[in-house]
Amino acid sequence: MSIESYDKKSLAKHFYTDMYRTRRFEEEVFEFYKRGLMPGLAHLYLGQEAISAGACAALRETDFIGSTHRGHGHLVSRGADLNRMMAEILGKAAGYSKGKGGSMHIMAMDKGILGANGIVAGEIPIATGTAYASKLRGDDTVTIAFFGDGACNEGTFHESLNMAAAWDLPIIYIIENNLYGISVDIRRVTKEPRLSKRAAGYGIPGVTIDGNNVFTVYEEVQKAVGRARKGEGPTLIECLTYRWQGHHVGDPAVYRPEEELKEWKDKDPISVLEAMKLLSKGDIKDVKESVEAQIREACKFAEESPYADISEAITDVFVD
Repeated sequence: MSIESYDKKSLAKHFYTDMYRTRRFEEEVFEFYKRGLMPGLAHLYLGQEAISAGACAALRETDFIGSTHRGHGHLVSRGADLNRMMAEILGKAAGYSKGKGGSMHIMAMDKGILGANGIVAGEIPIATGTAYASKLRGDDTVTIAFFGDGACNEGTFHESLNMAAAWDLPIIYIIENNLYGISVDIRRVTKEPRLSKRAAGYGIPGVTIDGNNVFTVYEEVQKAVGRARKGEGPTLIECLTYRWQGHHVGDPAVYRPEEELKEWKDKDPISVLEAMKLLSKGDIKDVKESVEAQIREACKFAEESPYADISEAITDVFVD
């Protein structure tokens, strides 16, 4: 059944499952890091779950996504295999990229996810490229490019939006504005804090929304996707949200005021959905029990999976 055919309660259950699954996945990634079982770092999506859940629900299976270094939530919402995801994060052979990409470069091509990107704004021109390919093919596939507030001050942001606007490319640019690029407060380094206003310079629609209300995200992205499929070009959507953790799992985030963190935690996207009273306590209990079983399986699978043989170090480097 397509997501469009859900009634509001069924849609709420879908969203709740998606967000809770992302929340629990990220919490377990953090636990693996603290146990020293995860190579490198991870940039957690905790607190931003409504954006990926709402946006991905507006897509078809044939559509594409450009993701960021904070990309686990995008994969979970797109229906990526949790076992393979967790194995990839732990550097195991059973992972999506045989453990070679890890957290910051995780991808799921089978779900149209072109890969997370460790370069700020690096995914924006890649996603613009798939939108250009859709235009050349003449099909109705669309692309979503997710990126943070800091990426909006990179040159590739402006170059990509200019190209997409000039050629009416089928792409939705989504700013996950969590206020901080690492430790830099976007409000301190940008004259106009409403980043969606930049869309006016390219003659395309731009809107700022509550990124912690999953229904708001879904409805706005759905409208933008509809425009893109009809050949009406790109849309810039700024989702206001907040990451609960530091920039990465090893960042204590001492640069943020404690009262600001508390204010945003009070707007927890999962609690916001619960407050709508669309789901009963029994519904919520059922969702949590189901998700917990999935997360336990993913953690067990990843921890018990073997690492790749050393010979794999020189494979997948070149393409004939």
